[in-house]
Amino acid sequence: MHEIRLLLASRGFAVPNRPGLRLHTLADVFAYAKAEGVELCIDGTETQVRRPKAGRSGRKAFVSGKKKQSTAKTTTISDGSARLLWSGADRPGRMHDQTAMRTEGIAEQLRLHPQVKAKVDEGYRGPANDFPGQVQAPPRKPKDEAPLGEKYAWREARRRQSSARICVEHTIGEEKRWRPLQRYLGRRESYAETHAAIATPVSDRAARRPTRRRTSTELVLAHQTAC
Repeated sequence: MHEIRLLLASRGFAVPNRPGLRLHTLADVFAYAKAEGVELCIDGTETQVRRPKAGRSGRKAFVSGKKKQSTAKTTTISDGSARLLWSGADRPGRMHDQTAMRTEGIAEQLRLHPQVKAKVDEGYRGPANDFPGQVQAPPRKPKDEAPLGEKYAWREARRRQSSARICVEHTIGEEKRWRPLQRYLGRRESYAETHAAIATPVSDRAARRPTRRRTSTELVLAHQTAC
């Protein structure tokens, strides 16, 4: 099992409509997005792991402020059709999403590929401020004394941005169908390799999914009427 897990983890991620091509690094993902004009969706997910023993150094590093339990955090990247392109940057649960994004090198790839655009949630407000033309985060909430119309506009803009970014949540949901990523009971040191081994077949299955077609929002006449 350990040998097969290592082989799966080193396979890389499948590319839609390119059976012989695999994405192994973040540089590969951003080069593919630049060449194909793919808009990326980035988000983080947490998996509960075993709590380190009392007195061990680094015990508090796994305590998530959101989950209130010991977790491991992973960053996932998908395209607009919820197909998995990359999953990694495994960090202790206490680390913030945008900190993991910067330490892994995603922010550096955004700087090197200014043509690549990405959608993120509120947790990546920092990269959205650093790359305003590339990274799109939800709009900021208006102040309490703002007009009612401005609050309604903010709510609608936030809903539209969340609807466009929901594809990465579906990608994370495909990974979470596997039992080890719901609650990991193995050694924390092997979590990253296990997660990569699971993400590989998930990306293979998602790469065979057809591209989602976007319907036009223009209003056209069904029948031409004669005056």
